[in-house]
Amino acid sequence: MNKDNLTRKELAEVINGQLGYSQNSCAALVDAFLERMKLSLLDANSIKLVHFGTFTVRDKHPRRGRNPRTGETITIKPRQMVTFRPSKRLREQINE
Repeated sequence: MNKDNLTRKELAEVINGQLGYSQNSCAALVDAFLERMKLSLLDANSIKLVHFGTFTVRDKHPRRGRNPRTGETITIKPRQMVTFRPSKRLREQINE
């Protein structure tokens, strides 16, 4: 596997290797899972995966910023962003 990024194709290959389903079925399974996650986040629902972590949609308020090229002061618009908080177990495994 590529050590820089984990791709949808690599996820499908792992499922194929462990469960023995066809490559097309595994790719469809990964796509369906990611699509469901996306739809849940678009509805501003959080996603909790036990022993992995929680994805949440967070509102960011408008704030003052500066254009680094010109030095001009600007107002950064309000927006929403997705945040991830790893589970305690995942944090412990990463820090081992």
